Amino acid sequence: MKVRQARAEDRGAILAIYAAARRYMKRSGNPTQWGDHAPEEALIDSDLARGCNYVVVDGQDRPHGVFALIAGEDPTYRVIEGGGWLDDAPYSTLHRVASDGSAHGVFAACLDFCAARCGNLRIDTHPDNRTMRHLIEKHGFVRCGIIHVADGSPRIAYQRRARDGSV
Repeated sequence: MKVRQARAEDRGAILAIYAAARRYMKRSGNPTQWGDHAPEEALIDSDLARGCNYVVVDGQDRPHGVFALIAGEDPTYRVIEGGGWLDDAPYSTLHRVASDGSAHGVFAACLDFCAARCGNLRIDTHPDNRTMRHLIEKHGFVRCGIIHVADGSPRIAYQRRARDGSV
C-alpha cells in the first residue's frame, strides 16, 4: 500500500470508500458518527481543491482508503475537556480517515505517510468507533481528552509525537 495525493478523477472512488465505511460503522455499533451522508460531498470537494486529501492505493493504483491531512491549528481542538494536549507545538490533524475494508494496512500506510511529514499528529474519533479507537491506540497515540465538533457532539482526542518513540 502506498499513499498519494487525491486527484479529481479519484472522487468517485473516494465517495465509494466513504459509503463502505458508513455501512461498516453502522454494522459495528457506530451508526451516528457519519450517519447516512457524512462526510458531505462539499467537504470532500473542498479537501480535493485544497490539496489536503490523500488516497491509500494498491499496486494497481486503486484507492482503498482516504484521509485528509491538515496542517495547522484545528479550531475544534482549542478546548479539550478531561485532560490536555501533550504540548502546544505545531501539529497536523488527520481527519475523515476511511477504508473500503477490502485491503489490510490502510491505517498503517496513512500513518506512515503522515508521520513522515509531521512529527506531531492529532486525531479524534467518536466514542462508539471502537475500530478506529483500537487502530489509533495500537499505533501509539495517547488519549488526551474530549473535544466537541461543530455540531457539539463529543469526540475522543488523541496526539502522537515523534519524540514519544512511536515513529
